[in-house]
Amino acid sequence: MKLSMKHLALVVGATCFTSFGTMAKDISIQKSELSSSVAFNLAVEAMSQCKKDGYAVTATVVDPAGRVLAQVRDNNAGTHTLESSRQKAFTSVSMKRPTADLMKTINDKPILQPLQYMDENLLLLAGGIPLKEKDMIIGGIGVGGAPGGHLDVACAEAAIEKHLK
Repeated sequence: MKLSMKHLALVVGATCFTSFGTMAKDISIQKSELSSSVAFNLAVEAMSQCKKDGYAVTATVVDPAGRVLAQVRDNNAGTHTLESSRQKAFTSVSMKRPTADLMKTINDKPILQPLQYMDENLLLLAGGIPLKEKDMIIGGIGVGGAPGGHLDVACAEAAIEKHLK
């Protein structure tokens, strides 16, 4: 059987269209979102936990793109904590790891130190934690202002435990 160029083009086109249709069905994107009310509750809880422990902090929650969803600053927290908590939240969601882990990695492997200068929004200090739902990152939380990053982490973890688990 001899096919003309016109028929051959139709057969190839139909085959490609069918293959593309099959491929498109196999691709699925699932998206979970962190509501603004949950983000606000996380920020308030982290700040409140630190306040109970005697620390004045700011807590910031960001979406998966690193945009602020909620930010709460204790009256006595330093002005700089607004930006540091946001940067910690941004870094945790952007790098998909707790900022304390990133800080340790850079300290342990000095060759990776340029990583901290990759983006002006990165802050590799403890206090930022990615927020996950079923292994999907749905945001990040950053806390800044306690006298030690490990204390910022404890406040963020308390908020996560209360509102996401």
